[in-house]
Amino acid sequence: MASKRPKSAPAPKERGLFARMFRWGLVLGGVLLVGLLSAIGFAYSSLPDFGELRTRESLGQVIRVRDTTGQVILSLGPIYGEWIDYRDIPDVMVDAMVSVEDRRFRYHPGVDPIGLARAVQVRLTRGHFAQGGSTITQQLARNLFLTNTRTFGRKGRELVIAMAMEAKYSKDEILELYLNRVYFGGGAYGIDAASRRFFDHPAKKLSLEEAAIIAGLVKAPSNYSPTADAQAALGRSKVVLGVMADAGVITTQQAAMARPESVKLASPAQQNSIRYFTDWALPQLDGLIEETTAPIDVWTTIDPSMQTAAAAAINTFAPANAQGALVALDRDGAVRAMVGGRDYVTSIYNRATQAVRQPGSAFKLFVYLSALESGMTPETKMIDQPVDIGGWSPRNNSGRNLGEMTLRTAFTYSINTIAAQIGQEIGTGAIAGMARRLGITTPINTQPSMVLGTSDVRLIDMTRAYAAVQAKGKAVAPYGIVKVTSASGELLYQRAKEPDLQLIDPWVAAGMTDMMQTAVSAGTGRAAQIGRPVAGKTGTTSSNKDGWFMGFSSGITTGVWMGRDDARPVRDLQGGRAPAMAFAAFMRTAVAKRPVEKFETDVTLPEWMLETDEEAYLGDQGNAAAPSSFVDENGNPIEPAAPSDYDPAAEDAEYRRIIDEATRRDATPARSSAPRADQSRPNQ
Repeated sequence: MASKRPKSAPAPKERGLFARMFRWGLVLGGVLLVGLLSAIGFAYSSLPDFGELRTRESLGQVIRVRDTTGQVILSLGPIYGEWIDYRDIPDVMVDAMVSVEDRRFRYHPGVDPIGLARAVQVRLTRGHFAQGGSTITQQLARNLFLTNTRTFGRKGRELVIAMAMEAKYSKDEILELYLNRVYFGGGAYGIDAASRRFFDHPAKKLSLEEAAIIAGLVKAPSNYSPTADAQAALGRSKVVLGVMADAGVITTQQAAMARPESVKLASPAQQNSIRYFTDWALPQLDGLIEETTAPIDVWTTIDPSMQTAAAAAINTFAPANAQGALVALDRDGAVRAMVGGRDYVTSIYNRATQAVRQPGSAFKLFVYLSALESGMTPETKMIDQPVDIGGWSPRNNSGRNLGEMTLRTAFTYSINTIAAQIGQEIGTGAIAGMARRLGITTPINTQPSMVLGTSDVRLIDMTRAYAAVQAKGKAVAPYGIVKVTSASGELLYQRAKEPDLQLIDPWVAAGMTDMMQTAVSAGTGRAAQIGRPVAGKTGTTSSNKDGWFMGFSSGITTGVWMGRDDARPVRDLQGGRAPAMAFAAFMRTAVAKRPVEKFETDVTLPEWMLETDEEAYLGDQGNAAAPSSFVDENGNPIEPAAPSDYDPAAEDAEYRRIIDEATRRDATPARSSAPRADQSRPNQ
């Protein structure tokens, strides 16, 4: 029987190669270890003292926006609560955070080898870092000293700093820093800010369920924050409770008996419509102050009662499936109310300052101002007759021509043929110049039809122009920021009084106001009456795509626009209906505490009542068989409208109900994440 061949031993040359590789491996490992220890030592020496980290502010500027009463209406930037010493942090909060974020926290040197190996494996297989691997110390190192860029280089620096932190600070100190500095969503940094933000009480009073909710936010603050998705936050908290039970810090019975859904979440501050204003005003800070890091207070022109009334007016009177916007200016241009849409949460598009739409007959302000400036008067007579200007033949909204009439009558009933003749007589270039002079910033065409408002404009620009008439011809520049102060009260900016700039002669403004009074008293703007002198003008564009009302009373100038964002027709939308009703409802609140002011001229009625109310809006409805007899303010044919269910009395009653409810709500102390008005600086 043949014997097995014995295994040959490694050749001497191979043994020498293995030995050299082993020695070089030891040398390389030693070099890397020395390099790592040196890096840790350097990081250790660079770390600030623990006490300094307890007081250092995070990056990001805190901006508190205040209204005319001094109350904080919006707080932007990081929100800090009270700094809580480790010994005062509830045990349930510590246990919840350690269980869900770093179960082996007490036993590793800042880096968890098991978690790190798992993270590296995922990085190699998937091509990117995924959740897992970062210890609480690593997260703190990243938040305090690094960025969130996911690269091997940043990860290496994070590991070095984490191990240096473990060498310099105790485990309790690291937890104290982490729980007071980590971001929990909703602008809140630290558990106390989060507790006050979401539960309206200090973190020292956190329950098991509340601690589970907060601990669950670190994974994805924007997704699990109660302010973003309350149900997602509650669902995530149940996962945290299960992890706590698995870690042994609570029993399975405690986890089963916990009821996160019973936790009462703090009501968010009422900051819906006000965001349209702050989005417009706050970017102006770049040109007003140089401070970009320290906390600041921005004192604005917003009147809280007017803002509430404005939002209610738009939501009450804007037709279904249509949007609305409102701007109210005080005598000097101070923006007292601004609403850019029905709901800021669903649409941040500001229709008061960004949207450009045709103003329809509201643009006739510039036509008649130009006429008065050229020497005409409200009593100047012209003939309402068919007009043909280079092939353009505008028609009146009634479809009829009524012969000789004064400019007052023509303006009162928005007679298109008279406006066209004025444009032909004094020149559309002069009218465009008038519009530009009074603050219209969008392009203005000089075609003959421009007199009927075919150039796109912004609501805030139109409101500014009407405010100049109210100001007896002086320039009015809208502004929203009165002053800016530091958290300690140091004045950083104070708005200076604008020099008087006369845009049109006072007698021209007085004549225009005279005619605008008549338009409200006896013409297309009758729905805007509020029981005191009002001057204004309606505007309706082709096929009821836009409805406008512009007017002023007792020093407040208000512009209202309504329509669809896609510019489709809106049933029954005329400037003299919903926009005028919204104007009236808002203005009753806006001027309620102001003295009644008469204009320089008394109301003068037109020569005759040209049309009934319905005819002024839609034409002669007795001729329903001839759709072409129905034309809008631009003289374009429209289909006869079906009988409307529009009920002004019911609409006004609903508006009153909304205003009363909002007033009661505002009178109740609001639960808000914004710092209190008497705080000089955010708590650290």
